[in-house]
Amino acid sequence: MKKLKAHNMEKQMTIKQWIEACHKTAQEKGWWDFERSDGELIALMHSELSEALEALRNELGKEEVAEELADCCIRIFDYCGSRGIDLEEALKKKAEKNKSRPYRHGKKF
Repeated sequence: MKKLKAHNMEKQMTIKQWIEACHKTAQEKGWWDFERSDGELIALMHSELSEALEALRNELGKEEVAEELADCCIRIFDYCGSRGIDLEEALKKKAEKNKSRPYRHGKKF
């Protein structure tokens, strides 16, 4: 029963809560025991997307692709937590901005 309750809580977490949780875990696992540059952290996000692409290319299935995408989100959330970035607010603003853009932003591809 306890496991089910924790799972249900995760479904209800806000982006801010995910950021706090992911950054806390990274700190507890020692990933913030040394200085990390923005470039390094963004490269690690990118590497997770590359791993998702490789999972697609190698036809490893949706679960593997989803796991790599989750890794990317976790790295993004951790980064935002370390830098005090309000990603939830940025997402809201960007989604609104995108609503006002022309079809395909006026581009062919």
